Amino acid sequence: MLYYLFEYLDKTYDVPGAGLFNFITFRAILAVILSLFIATVYGKKIINYLQKKQVGESIRDLGLEGQNEKAGTPTMGGIIIILATLVPVLLFAKLENIYVILLIVTTVWMGTIGFIDDYIKKFKNDKQGLPGKFKVIGQIGLGLFVGVTMYLHPDIIVQRTIENPETETQITEVIAKESTNTFYVKDKAMLTTIPFVKENEFNYAELISWAGENYKSYVWLIFIPIVIFIITAVSNGANLTDGIDGLAAGTSAIIGLTLALFAWVSGNVIFADYLNIMYIPNTGEMTIFITAFVGALIGFLWYNTYPAQVFMGDTGSLTIGGIIAVIAIAVRKELLIPILCGIFLVENLSVVLQVSWFKYTKKKFGEGRRIFRMSPLHHHYQIKGFHESKIVTRFWIVGIFLAIITIVTLKIR
Repeated sequence: MLYYLFEYLDKTYDVPGAGLFNFITFRAILAVILSLFIATVYGKKIINYLQKKQVGESIRDLGLEGQNEKAGTPTMGGIIIILATLVPVLLFAKLENIYVILLIVTTVWMGTIGFIDDYIKKFKNDKQGLPGKFKVIGQIGLGLFVGVTMYLHPDIIVQRTIENPETETQITEVIAKESTNTFYVKDKAMLTTIPFVKENEFNYAELISWAGENYKSYVWLIFIPIVIFIITAVSNGANLTDGIDGLAAGTSAIIGLTLALFAWVSGNVIFADYLNIMYIPNTGEMTIFITAFVGALIGFLWYNTYPAQVFMGDTGSLTIGGIIAVIAIAVRKELLIPILCGIFLVENLSVVLQVSWFKYTKKKFGEGRRIFRMSPLHHHYQIKGFHESKIVTRFWIVGIFLAIITIVTLKIR
């Protein structure tokens, strides 16, 4: 909203300094400062309110050191992250930008699902919370919304060079002719980026090239299920990672900073051309949302680091997973998720492997056996005697290493 005010002041009255709001970097700085302020200052007020309402965490006895000390710690702290993200975005971002709209919808959508789950647990005294099938239905619903919007919305395009636009069915506009046989075009194709290969642009339509001449018209049959799978997997991965103080929030902040870089360079034609990456118009505006998101996570860590004064609950964990997934899809870097979100991936896999192996061995030998002492993976290290602060710090280090590998894919192919 402030963006529109200062844009008006700049154009109408030429107010000194008002033009700064035209720069994404300036608004991104304001967004991260304000989100940090909201999360740290008003976060304490929210924590006190949750304590007053006795929204405390119920701890299952898993035999973990220091576990019982956490009983009664306020949960639903994801509200802090959501508010500290949305307020700066509403003030500083271009609200008509389709990518910003997608991220706002994702935040509210996943935040609502998580809030309902936490509410049932705390106020209805049902430890199971919202049944898993309803969570999955909610995630699928968001995936459908994001996938359909990405496929149909006219502002979601890429700009690239091709040799013959007449052979392409999804070209919306030929912008310029660069040479005798090279054209600069706006393309509606559902493209993504394959890491570490030279010709790294991949069209999902190629997966159904066997369907006949008009196969590109049916790309939505492939693209939308992929979007649903990614959103469901990443949000569940973030949810499983939220098991010890500061782990999910810190890991997500590292991922968010990396995605902010990708959004900024992908939405800047000069940097996209220099790095020889896909130029995606309008994605630079997501930088404001992402920096506000990262600021909210770091501000939340002020109260969530060991010993935690508040837990994010499903209100926070499902939301941050959904946001990360949608950003990665929007900047066409979803195939980098297994690297960038490697912590989420191994946490997910540890649970899948543990449950699958237990069921298999119980059926075959009559007694269930385990691969890990406990899953998700962070609990395995707790059982082994590692203090949770050490586990969190080492997971953060691994997360930084994975983020660096993700960033170098911009040039190493």
